[in-house]
Amino acid sequence: MHRFFLSAGEGQGIELTLTGAEAHHAADVLRVRPGERISILDGAGREFLCEIVEAARKKVRTRVVEKKTAPSSPFSVTLLQAVPKGKLMEGIIQKATELGAARIVPLLTERVVMHLDDEGAAQKAEKWRQTAIEAIKQCGTPWLPRIEEPLSLAAFMARKETFELALVGSLQSGARHPRQCFEEFRARHQRSPTTLAWWIGPEGDFTLEELALIRSTGAQPVSFGSNVLRCETAATYALSIVNYELGDPGSALEEKN
Repeated sequence: MHRFFLSAGEGQGIELTLTGAEAHHAADVLRVRPGERISILDGAGREFLCEIVEAARKKVRTRVVEKKTAPSSPFSVTLLQAVPKGKLMEGIIQKATELGAARIVPLLTERVVMHLDDEGAAQKAEKWRQTAIEAIKQCGTPWLPRIEEPLSLAAFMARKETFELALVGSLQSGARHPRQCFEEFRARHQRSPTTLAWWIGPEGDFTLEELALIRSTGAQPVSFGSNVLRCETAATYALSIVNYELGDPGSALEEKN
């Protein structure tokens, strides 16, 4: 079944209407026809099974046949990703969405080559948000991660955000296996963490000064094994570890309303 996206603020009532790029894709590319059924995701946990009423290039009208609501994940993961060169960030956004990241914060660290003004940062964030939308349509999750605008490490640190468990991928000696961090948290709190942060560096990793600053917030350095991973591989690996340790956030059955 074809899937489409309609933001939560637009998905109201017993009729849902696709416009813009979504309508074009439905009517002109996929050539949906009245009577055909499609799925519409709102990115806020809801999926609508709809029947096409009218299919035009600029507007596709549908009637809601069934609505499902997926429970939110018992844990929230923030991926703090230093922006790599080229289009690699788009692949990271895609995989992070598929693996259930709740938020993705692109970081402009010392070894990041990208430089953006406020307008450029906003444009990048919107482009990456579209990548995430395509990812939820592909994999079927009704939850759209929040994609923030790129910002410097200092700007993020100024927020003084806290997480129950924060881990940073590190190539330095003394980094531990991630499982040890999860086991220590469970032993100390008698439960699993509900808010997590993964810090992933750019090509060449974080500088020693940046790593020290990140560790000063309580983030624990962990190793991804003896091989040096590309940053996009490291991000995917890190989020896969969370799903293995805490359970796939998309595994819960959807509840029908």
